[in-house]
Amino acid sequence: MIPVCRIEDLPEGESLRVESGDATAAIAVFHTDGAFYAIDDTCSHQDASLSEGWLEGCYVECPLHAALFDLRSGEPTCLPARKPVRTHAVTVVDGMLYVHPAVRTVPGEPVHAAPEEAVA
Repeated sequence: MIPVCRIEDLPEGESLRVESGDATAAIAVFHTDGAFYAIDDTCSHQDASLSEGWLEGCYVECPLHAALFDLRSGEPTCLPARKPVRTHAVTVVDGMLYVHPAVRTVPGEPVHAAPEEAVA
């Protein structure tokens, strides 16, 4: 479990990047449509930070080549990305936002952990 920030420090429509503790991956955390979502921060098409992308509802557009990813599933919705990114569970405890990194099983295969409902 990774502490991210207080919920008031991540306003609606914003994102931030957190280090996962895994030397190979950072996580992008988003606050949109009244919920918090977390996905791998690196686009599956090319090395670009998704936390720096454009947020539209539950989708983030990669800032490099405009691939669009669904924050709920990690699935790309258009080219040039073809592979999904991992999703990570998110919880809120006493106003603090936490990310629960998904476990890697086979290199190159994403493991999805659907974000949980926020708890006040």
